[in-house]
Amino acid sequence: MLQTAERFATLTIPIALKLHVTPEQFVAIAAHNRDIRLERAATGELTVNPPTGGETGHRNSKLGLVLGIWWSNAGEPGLTFDSSTGFTLPNGAVFSPDASWVSAERWESLTQQQRDTFPPICPDFAIELRSKSDTLKPLQTKMREYIINGTRLGWLLDPQNKTVEIYRANGEVEILSNPAEASGEDVLPGFTLKLSRIWG
Repeated sequence: MLQTAERFATLTIPIALKLHVTPEQFVAIAAHNRDIRLERAATGELTVNPPTGGETGHRNSKLGLVLGIWWSNAGEPGLTFDSSTGFTLPNGAVFSPDASWVSAERWESLTQQQRDTFPPICPDFAIELRSKSDTLKPLQTKMREYIINGTRLGWLLDPQNKTVEIYRANGEVEILSNPAEASGEDVLPGFTLKLSRIWG
């Protein structure tokens, strides 16, 4: 039996050069690079997100834990997701929020095949956590894109400045400076995030 070996080379792409891929190409690239967090803009631009540092990773872990505890105590309404989940938004972008939630009704409207891939749905609730290497403007643009595509409530958490930007379905953006907590409002009733757990 003749066996062939695949050969791989490391390709470094300058930041100034944007790589565009089709939805099908994105799926293929992601399938061959499962250890890398990839995202695709609505324009087709591929974004490679490097592994987080220890501080950001710990904060991400706490976000998922707090959201999971609320989910369990509230009788498991809908589904929660971690930062490795990619969602295909209606505009074609594939984003992976740091933590998110989708209502049961909307999730159950998807086929099993859709659930097994990058589900074609925008989370009802999405959190993005700024790391030290992130610039603020692209994250703000991303949050607005979530809202335009169907997210009902979004939080942009900035530990560096201790601010929380709250994005709502009506287009309103509220910026809180060093708040004690953030509320899930009517989207996630009873969910409260104590920010001291994230800042510390």
